Amino acid sequence: MSIVSSLFVGNLVSAYDSRSTKVHHAIPTTNRPAPLDSTAMNILLIGSDSRARLSPDGDHPAGSRADALMLVHLDADRKAVFVMSIMRDSWVDIPGYGMAKINAAYSLGGIPLTVQTVERLVDVPIDHVAEIDFQGFRDMTNALGGVTVDSTYGFDARGHRIVPGANELDGDAALAFVRERYAFPDADHQRVRNQQAFIRGLVAGVISRGTLTNPGRIADFVTATSSSLTIDSGLTFRTLADIGWSLRHLTADDLTTFTMPVAGGGTSADGQSYVSVDEGAQDSLRAALRSDGLGAWLAARS
Repeated sequence: MSIVSSLFVGNLVSAYDSRSTKVHHAIPTTNRPAPLDSTAMNILLIGSDSRARLSPDGDHPAGSRADALMLVHLDADRKAVFVMSIMRDSWVDIPGYGMAKINAAYSLGGIPLTVQTVERLVDVPIDHVAEIDFQGFRDMTNALGGVTVDSTYGFDARGHRIVPGANELDGDAALAFVRERYAFPDADHQRVRNQQAFIRGLVAGVISRGTLTNPGRIADFVTATSSSLTIDSGLTFRTLADIGWSLRHLTADDLTTFTMPVAGGGTSADGQSYVSVDEGAQDSLRAALRSDGLGAWLAARS
């Protein structure tokens, strides 16, 4: 049995390492926020159109922009996980380039500059980063046998009908769900909420279906996900396994999703429409991230 287990784990490690793309300088080494006083962890998730546009070294997309940005904050005691979406059109300071939409950081400097930009915005160090092709949403969904998402609206997207309430989505429908924006009065704002709904459904499905204790499903999930991932070199399979083990008692109710506060929109000097960051809320958000106080911070804003 121990030999079989070793071979199984070895195959998972091999699949993860051989299929995922590593970026060796993804995390900055200078001009970073002060380290946290706790073992809380911050992971940046980047959703992109296609990894096919990456340069040969895997870290710089040729002219493309990040379609989704999510900061995952794991509390030090690992009893709560927060996923904060950052609107892709947020007007921020990109190191070395000045004010621009935050998703421009990806096309200007790939994953490393995106990490630097987010660190400057939220004033906490990013521990790990993972970029996933939107096709990965489809593959992960199929590997799980479908994901149930709760939709606020009924709408049609790329040939798929989404109804208000619970929807059992296969991979193609999930991809359509997380990408649609034209069907909504507030466009990208609702798309971000739909992406959060997908994350909640994904986590709920992983937990409720016993994926973490089902060797076959783990293998399918790792294989499907790895081929869509670009990660920092420190996010090894062992590191990922350690993170997963630290969250073994997590339930779907322990996951909270929200959007970084914004304050309306504006137009840049060169005619770009953008989303304004709510500077009035930013200082308290930074403090909450640094002190594991996101739960109280969100409760005070509700």
